[in-house]
Formats: sequence, structure tokens, C-alpha cells
Amino acid sequence: MASGKKESKASKLTAIPGVGAATAKKLVNAKLDTVAKVATAGAAKLVKAGLQAAVAKKVAAAANKLDGASKATKKTATAAKEAAKKAPAKAKATATKAKAATKSAAKKTTDKAKNLAAKAKTKAKAKNDKSTNKIGPSRDTPLSKMAWFRNAKK
Repeated sequence: MASGKKESKASKLTAIPGVGAATAKKLVNAKLDTVAKVATAGAAKLVKAGLQAAVAKKVAAAANKLDGASKATKKTATAAKEAAKKAPAKAKATATKAKAATKSAAKKTTDKAKNLAAKAKTKAKAKNDKSTNKIGPSRDTPLSKMAWFRNAKK
């Protein structure tokens, strides 16, 4: 069972350019069983693990490149997950704002309609209530008090 784990770890290391099955086994035996560990180890530790100096430099550079890409991918995935978690909350907040704006607009429209109706009512009342603006006697004035009647009497 332990050899199965070593083989699976070794197969992961073969993803690094320049690392084959034999090199991967050397790295696993030196406890450099992940790409990140190989990337942080550097060429000196890889030489101690049994690699030649020229191969160790190439493997270290390739592992750094691969590990950087892996970290960037993980960072992007994490950011995407966080954005996905926040999206429903943002949508809810936006919907709440839209609802409030709709209510506000409806209230303003209702208030404007009420004001226009009140103005129209005031104008209509002013037209019907011409007695206050009318020149001459009111309806309650008796005929005897009217000037034309007094002039006709003479």
C-alpha cells in the first residue's frame, strides 16, 4: 500500500517538464513529493536528492513555473467562489434598492397627481364662484336698491 502512495506521488511529479519516472522516485524518496516542495527546494536540494546539477536547475525552474501557474489558478478559483457567494447578496441588495426606488417614484407620481387634481379643483371652484370677482350687486340685493331701478322711477 505504501508503494502505491509513492507511485501516485511520483506520477504527480512527472507533470514537471524534465521529470520522468526514475527522477520522480528519487524526489519522493527525498521527501519532495509535491510540485510546491520541489519548487521551494531549489537546485541544491535537488542535487542532494540525486539529480545532476544541470537537470536540477531545469527541474527547479520548471517546477517554479508550474507552481506559480497552479497558485494563480487556485487564487482565481478562490476569487470566483467568493464572488459567487457574494452574488446573491448583491442581487438581493440591488432588488431592494430597485423596490425602494419604485416606491419612491410611485409616491412622487401620486403626489403630483394629487397636486394637479387639487389645482384643477381650485380652478373649477374659482370659475363657479364668480360672485366674489363679479362687479355689481349680488343676488341678494333687492330691486329697489339697484341703480337702474332708481333711475327708472324718476
